[in-house]
Amino acid sequence: MLLQLILILVVMIPLLAIVLDSQVGRALASRLERRGLEAPHDATAERIAFLEGEVERLSGEVERLDQEGEFVQKLLDERGHGHGAALPPGDERN
Repeated sequence: MLLQLILILVVMIPLLAIVLDSQVGRALASRLERRGLEAPHDATAERIAFLEGEVERLSGEVERLDQEGEFVQKLLDERGHGHGAALPPGDERN
């Protein structure tokens, strides 16, 4: 009895691997994933609202960083072209 059970398991493992790796197995897995991903409409609307808020927040952050970058660039330009700008040793102007 035990030998028959072991033999059945040994034969079933490769058969199961072949079936799961086939197109039919992939289609079944895809269907199971889609069923698991389906959420109630309220949860989807809530997630969309959250994501829209995050996009707005990140857009504001990018705009702020852009303004800071422009400010720093202006400071660097003024320092390089300003009167009496200190030059590093060995970079004296002729």
